[in-house]
Amino acid sequence: MSNETDSTANTSPDALACEWTVSGMDCGSCATKVRGAVERLPGVSAVEVLPMRERLRLTLDSSLTSRDRVETAVRGLGYGVSDAMADPDPAAENDHDRTGHVHNDPADRGKSWFQTSKGRLVILTGTLLAVAWTLELLTSQDIGRWAFVLACLIGVAPVARRAFAALRAGLPFTIEMLMTIAAVGALVIGAAEEAALVVFLFAVGEVLEGVAADRARASIRALSDLVPKSALLVENGSNREVAAAGLRIDQIILARPGDRIAADGEVVEGTSGVDQSPVTGESVPVTRGPGDTVFAGSINAEAALHIRVTKVAEDNTISRIVALVEEAESARAPTERFIDRFSRWYMPTIVGLSLLVVLVPPLAAGGDWGTWIYRGLALLLIGCPCALVISVPASIASGLSSGARRGLLMKGGAVIEAAAKSAHVAFDKTGTLTAGRPSVTDVVPLNGAVEAEILGVAAGVEAGSSHPLAEAISAHAEKSGTAALASNGARAIVGKGVEAMVDGALAWVASPGFATEAGALDDDGIREANALEAEGKTVVVVYREGRGLGLIAMRDEARSDAVDALRQLKVLGVEAVMLTGDNARTAAAIAGNLGIDYKADLMPEDKVAAIRAMAKDGVMMIGDGINDAPALAQASVGVAMGSGTDVALETADAAILRNRVTDAAAMIRLARATMGNIRQNVTIALGLKVVFLVTTIFGITGLWIAILADTGATVLVTLNALRLLRFDPERES
Repeated sequence: MSNETDSTANTSPDALACEWTVSGMDCGSCATKVRGAVERLPGVSAVEVLPMRERLRLTLDSSLTSRDRVETAVRGLGYGVSDAMADPDPAAENDHDRTGHVHNDPADRGKSWFQTSKGRLVILTGTLLAVAWTLELLTSQDIGRWAFVLACLIGVAPVARRAFAALRAGLPFTIEMLMTIAAVGALVIGAAEEAALVVFLFAVGEVLEGVAADRARASIRALSDLVPKSALLVENGSNREVAAAGLRIDQIILARPGDRIAADGEVVEGTSGVDQSPVTGESVPVTRGPGDTVFAGSINAEAALHIRVTKVAEDNTISRIVALVEEAESARAPTERFIDRFSRWYMPTIVGLSLLVVLVPPLAAGGDWGTWIYRGLALLLIGCPCALVISVPASIASGLSSGARRGLLMKGGAVIEAAAKSAHVAFDKTGTLTAGRPSVTDVVPLNGAVEAEILGVAAGVEAGSSHPLAEAISAHAEKSGTAALASNGARAIVGKGVEAMVDGALAWVASPGFATEAGALDDDGIREANALEAEGKTVVVVYREGRGLGLIAMRDEARSDAVDALRQLKVLGVEAVMLTGDNARTAAAIAGNLGIDYKADLMPEDKVAAIRAMAKDGVMMIGDGINDAPALAQASVGVAMGSGTDVALETADAAILRNRVTDAAAMIRLARATMGNIRQNVTIALGLKVVFLVTTIFGITGLWIAILADTGATVLVTLNALRLLRFDPERES
């Protein structure tokens, strides 16, 4: 669970942003404890804790508090801490055993459980417990009791140390404090054997929590490990091995058959099949040749490729995916925020209830003090909200990781929850439902113009534009041997066309409607344009001031998986609609083939209005991430189609990296599965609490059952959340 402080404390203009690696945050309240410990320090503000990434970020006025003081506060809670810049690899930090903590040491990563600090505590407390039982069996009950007292005190010491560190940080209601009170209280009332057993079971539970948390993090670290550490740099006709992290933009690298590609780049020489599944989840290799983009971590399957580096290591697609998934923790779901607020008053309530159990029966009904103190202590343990607090973030982290491995990026729990509630999906047409690669089908001269003149002017107006229609015109002109006329001052007329100075005079490439308003299209031209549009083609008019030169018709075929995608959405009970700025006749032809409702002739503001009309029921908008930015922002969930483009990864709430329309349904299935998993976890956490709270009050269950139930619930919800890592959102069920 991530936490961001709401602190509005004034900070010095000289305050600096600081970042640390914090190891061992693997239980539900860890982030809350770290935040609580540091945000109370003077000069600290904007605290952000990211457990998945093992990061602490804050703004620090060093004139009021030093970095060392911040680190001391975190270490006091039993966590490892180091400067994130000086020690970017958490595994490098291994000197925190002196704190006596039992959270995961970073040096423990990759070790068997019994080699970790948590594992050693389990072995120690288990051995002491076995020794105590042996002494009691071989000697006397009195000697055995003292052995149990010693086992309990040794085992609870590091837990108590962390409890009082949290207390000094203003966090009295922690599981460590409840454990300490319960263990010491049990010793006071003579239940030494159960006290020692509770300490042992608590240590076992922490090991299991740590193992489960590491499994969740491993799925993210595995993505980073896909990028090779070295690359073959091509220089002066020879190759030399260099560190992939040091590659610079525009350098040329060689990827041999079977190699993992070391950087995001563009193929400059060679043609080969490339397995992009590590990045996009696409299982079928795609052919890549000169001019095509490739991703770091992809596998070159067939022939050698020379690749020009286009992104440095920290900015490649995999690095950005990892950062997005990890930092998505800050975008918490409404359910998660509610659970967080609930847990803040839940713990004091449980403590108050425990006091009532201890005091009321003996004082009001003459009950036995020892019996009711015992039940009150058990109630303290069973009431710990660890399982409840971790139930939501564990599911969300697994859902985000599962999606990232399949090219489905969602930026946080809030996006997952909104996607799960989507009742409508609105699609842009060009580049979303269609392939986004239109080609020219017709060039129709008007008013005595010739095809070469039409294409020369049109290519001049569209020179330098990356719009799919502009690229289609330029490609057709080049193919026909017509050079673009010299142009300058190109200006887009939003939703209508483009104008530019071509050969010293204004020229336009615009929609038939706009051209008609400008007086450049007569009745014959309008009829010709209508006939072409009725065939499902997009038509633009090329004209000079007051004179139409000709029509250019283009067709963009629907994606091969579009029909199946719409079928899947219908099965999910989601209504689909196509929103396009194209004319109604072209839109009707494409929508008719796909079997989808449509709204055509939409300006950007019209798309926003259409989205707003559907928003009350929850609407997901899927577009190319560039032209549809306003609509994407208005939607409950804005989803960008695009294989790792900057816009696809940064502007929308979510991204579909594989450019497959069917992934819209897959994203909704994954979001619904994640929310279902959350509901299961909350039910497990609260259900077990209710059952054991009742049985504890009536004396049916005792201390060791209470801690076993609490630990068991935490492990159960974590393992249940990890099931999402195996969830296949493409499978219809």
